[in-house]
Amino acid sequence: MLNNIKIILVETSHAGNIGGVARAMKNMSLAQLRLVTPKNFPNADATARASGADDVLANAEIYTDLASAIHDCQLVIGCSARARTISWPELTPRENAEKCAQQSQEKPIALIFGRENSGLKNHELDLCHYLLRIPCNETYSSLNLAAAVQVVCYELFVAAGEMPSQTSIGDQDDRSFATAEKMELFYQHLQQTLADIGFLHPSKSRSMMRRLRRIYNRVQLDTKELDILRGILRFSQDHNKGK
Repeated sequence: MLNNIKIILVETSHAGNIGGVARAMKNMSLAQLRLVTPKNFPNADATARASGADDVLANAEIYTDLASAIHDCQLVIGCSARARTISWPELTPRENAEKCAQQSQEKPIALIFGRENSGLKNHELDLCHYLLRIPCNETYSSLNLAAAVQVVCYELFVAAGEMPSQTSIGDQDDRSFATAEKMELFYQHLQQTLADIGFLHPSKSRSMMRRLRRIYNRVQLDTKELDILRGILRFSQDHNKGK
């Protein structure tokens, strides 16, 4: 999916922003960058801001006009922060990602980002099938170019199923959940211990134990966690007997 998506920047003023966009793209496994009449590129600022995404910059294609940059694309989506007097069909970044996931296997897709200070012009949006707008604070809706690209590319990355498997912490890989039988033995042990230390009042034991069950059932203890709790209960009982 991601190989068919072209990120297109129109008349970018600051070379550093091009580097920031390249970095955002590489973070999310996108590689095809197209530049329409950039003000200052190639530039050392772009390379510095790319922070290792030099290959994305090196392979960037430069065009003299937007029509040429989208010549091979069958779905064209323009990104804009401001509302327009003429309405275009609008997408959020997530809706855009879903649409791209449906169509990018078969056709090249262009995602166009405009100038830092003024975005895309209406005649440029005339070339687009959809308008993509990122929901944000209505009183401060101007996103940095690289930040806007990052948001859009993140949703594409997720929709493409590129999310890596979660890194395990400790022994989560071999986690074995406690059985219902072991949990019942734990609850009996817990109730007896609470009674032994004088915490559990006989007249309130049923309601108290029901609430405690809810707490532990929400957690869904594994066998090692249950062993720890049973050890604490045994220690409490032994300590209470020694008094």
